[in-house]
Amino acid sequence: MSTQSEIGDGALSEVAPRVWAWTQGDGSWWINNAGLVAGDDGDILIDTCATEVRTRRLLEQVNAVRPESPIRFAVNTHLHGDHTHGNSLLPSTTSIVGHSQMRAGLAEDTIIDACPPFWSPPPDWGNVTKRLPSVTYEDRLVLHSGSTEVHVVHPGYAAHTTGDSVAFVPTAGVLFTGDLLFHDVTPLVFMGSLDGALRCLDWMAEFDASVIVPGHGEVLERQELQTVLESHRNYYRLIQSAAESGIASGLSPLEAAKRTELGDFATLPDAERVVLNLHRAYAEISDWKFDLFAAFEDAVQYNQALLATSV
Repeated sequence: MSTQSEIGDGALSEVAPRVWAWTQGDGSWWINNAGLVAGDDGDILIDTCATEVRTRRLLEQVNAVRPESPIRFAVNTHLHGDHTHGNSLLPSTTSIVGHSQMRAGLAEDTIIDACPPFWSPPPDWGNVTKRLPSVTYEDRLVLHSGSTEVHVVHPGYAAHTTGDSVAFVPTAGVLFTGDLLFHDVTPLVFMGSLDGALRCLDWMAEFDASVIVPGHGEVLERQELQTVLESHRNYYRLIQSAAESGIASGLSPLEAAKRTELGDFATLPDAERVVLNLHRAYAEISDWKFDLFAAFEDAVQYNQALLATSV
């Protein structure tokens, strides 16, 4: 990895010629990664951040490395606020791009207006408002800025969410995975599909990428990818097994989570996500009715405290 610019809790690093990754802290609740791809006719931003403060830090660093270039496109890899709340701070001339289901999900999301009481300290969004993509797609599209191409691709099924996108820069060999991949952070699939998240692992490995930027956690080199994919695979299988056993024993997702030995996964940030993931797994393999609010209530009870944030 080459040059790096830092301001506060966030760093913009050039991970390939004319491609930068923005990484923040340990990648836990509301602390995401983003990215920038330089174009000949305007640049392409990959995601924004959860809060006004964090998004402005990102945009300050973008301006520092590309002071004369406007942001022509901004890709939202999925609907969650840690990747989209900062959309409203982008220039009106920036076209925001996302999958059609991502746009629909963000339109229905109310967390930016009234954050439920599950986190401590509660996130301070600042002066941000909901801004939806103005460009949507179904399977894939290619963004062009002069000779620069960014391929935006949906896996074809639900995984982290129903409307996930990866952004691939073929000439640079850089893949931005959004939250289809977490690095040393507990994965989260409660608004998508456990089965789809498993299928996505092999799908992402098919991209000819030498650098992989996950949605949370440190940037990966190609030689590290298989280890991280296998870790995800083992975690998802653990969730599957716990769900199958819990359902067979007549346990609730919370009760099943309390009986699940997380092993090495117990030390990852946000380990309480086991409960959220089990709620999704139960709904996927049984007649359990998924309830987002109830899932978070169980996660707080499992954690024996509100979920920790640093935003």
